[in-house]
Amino acid sequence: VQLVESGGGLVQAGGSLRLSCAASGRSFSNYQMAWFRQVPGMEREFVTFITTSGLRGYADSVKGRFTISRDNVKNQVYLQMNSLKPEDTAIYYCAAKVLGDPGYNYWGQGTQVTVSS
Repeated sequence: VQLVESGGGLVQAGGSLRLSCAASGRSFSNYQMAWFRQVPGMEREFVTFITTSGLRGYADSVKGRFTISRDNVKNQVYLQMNSLKPEDTAIYYCAAKVLGDPGYNYWGQGTQVTVSS
């Protein structure tokens, strides 16, 4: 599966952004999807995931502010980010894996999110 993120940009603290990830290939509904983020020079950080059945999990740092969703008809996964903080500034990556695989095998190219104070 190929993943392409969009929707990043510059926003003031307290604002909102919605990221999208378009997936190409077959059987999108069979993939668990996730968002990660990375600040240059630092390790990639888990943000959120959504399973094939719609179960969700979030990092503590974004819980209550970010929401992941998926549309299996459009082959898209979304990340709604509200109440953004400067520390949310990072490159955001969409990722996919087949249920049962130990890690995420497929990654997008990333989209930059910058939150100004």
